[in-house]
Amino acid sequence: MKKLLAALLVLIIVLFIWTGISRVLPSLLSSLNVSQNLITEQNVKVIKEESGVVDVVKNVGPSVVTIIQKSQALQGRRFTFGPLGFFEEVPQEGSEQTTGVGSGFIVTQDGLIATNKHVVSDSLGGGTTYQVITSNNKTYNVEKIYRDPLNDIAFIKINPAQNSGERLKPVVFGESDNLEVGQFVIAIGTALGEFRNTVTTGVISGLGRGITAGSAFEGFVEKLDNVIQTDAAINPGNSGGPLVNYSGQVIGINTAVSQSGQNIGFALPINTLKDALNNFNKNGKFSRPYLGVSYRMLDKQTADLNDLVEGAYIQSVIAGSPAEKAGLVSGDVITSFDGKKVEVDSNELASLIASKKVGDSVSVSAYREGKNINLTTVLGEAPNE
Repeated sequence: MKKLLAALLVLIIVLFIWTGISRVLPSLLSSLNVSQNLITEQNVKVIKEESGVVDVVKNVGPSVVTIIQKSQALQGRRFTFGPLGFFEEVPQEGSEQTTGVGSGFIVTQDGLIATNKHVVSDSLGGGTTYQVITSNNKTYNVEKIYRDPLNDIAFIKINPAQNSGERLKPVVFGESDNLEVGQFVIAIGTALGEFRNTVTTGVISGLGRGITAGSAFEGFVEKLDNVIQTDAAINPGNSGGPLVNYSGQVIGINTAVSQSGQNIGFALPINTLKDALNNFNKNGKFSRPYLGVSYRMLDKQTADLNDLVEGAYIQSVIAGSPAEKAGLVSGDVITSFDGKKVEVDSNELASLIASKKVGDSVSVSAYREGKNINLTTVLGEAPNE
């Protein structure tokens, strides 16, 4: 009897456990199936993203070039009676050294290449030459440089016939007016001036930034507005290379890297370059309005500390420029340009000049030695070199 009762008890326990399992098992299997599907979908997504980057690089990479600056090496000395001393270095004939490396990308099949102005800041001649190396190791001599006076943009010209048989591949331009923070991007260029066609990926981490490009120690500093901020690694040597979206379209020109932060790089919006290209294509050069001053913007606090007024403090005036012809001199502070107040951030002098056309007659108000003066000048055309 005891054995029978024990057997019944075991049977009841087994039935109870089985009932529970039969209720839980379908949902458990379903959950496992969902998890497996999620893992599969994530793997597929990663594979698609990796494949997308590879496809973009294969498509855009052949359009990216390395730009090398070469200058005659200085070696030997000769005795002179110059105003700054007795000795002067002279170049050793035929000896060249690489003095700069940057990036660029092909714009047209006939050899027009876009890059940053600070990559080709030195003029051709006088011992300075530039060369372009394509992704398949073909070398071209740069025949002409066109610099945009308003932006950190330059076009350089090579002759495709220098390497017969090579067909230059232009990039495809995208749009930069509808970019969004968080959008995936790819940067391509010659990292650290040595590693050609280096590829880095990241996202757009900010829009509408204002930065200063170049280096005061290198003699070139330019304030740039409305640039793209990205965490895609941009290193020295990447300057002038393309920032690309996942559709393989160029949306920016890699321009600068933050010296005070990590993973912060900047690129000029591609629409800025497209505007510059349209301006250039009209007559084969940039046609930009030109006043002819170098200046520093003074905010109210700085102006008060120096017994001046807010505006554009003129550091130098270019000889023969519209500014000189109007009577502006170093030390003047331009307070108003064509009736608009010159202010830090909102109405900087450069943006006010850019809103005009070559040949426009404009009024200029300035502060000089405690007095306000009013002048008139006709804007000239900025030199491309």
